[in-house]
Amino acid sequence: MSLSMFFVICILHSVIGITSGSLIMFYLNEIYVFGHGVETAQRLSGSTPHDQLLIQTSNSFVGLLLLIVGLLVFMVAFIDDEQFQSFFAKGCVLLHLSMALWRVNFERRLEDLAWDWPRQLVGDFLLALSWLFFLLHTWKEKYD
Repeated sequence: MSLSMFFVICILHSVIGITSGSLIMFYLNEIYVFGHGVETAQRLSGSTPHDQLLIQTSNSFVGLLLLIVGLLVFMVAFIDDEQFQSFFAKGCVLLHLSMALWRVNFERRLEDLAWDWPRQLVGDFLLALSWLFFLLHTWKEKYD
């Protein structure tokens, strides 16, 4: 049972990573406009051509990284070793909680993103919670 649960959680996280990475690489300006409005999107894109190029390059690498992580999580979904699954799930919980801590400590200080970080914080906690449910489920199976 825990193997199929691990597979489903990995596939969900993989789809989220691949989709987010692809959208960031190819449609970031549209995402900025949709999520923040035109004025904030222009500020987030940079004020000079040099700044715009650096920001676009940085965002493309972020999108590529998310895409690669999504593909790696997709490959991990097919691993049947229970010890590895537990180790991987614990690492994912720490990763998502670290991201939430980053948002609380740094992103809330950015004026243009100040209203956006609570929504992203909820997403980080929900992603971490999915792995925690997996860990609790495997712990329950192990000790029942």
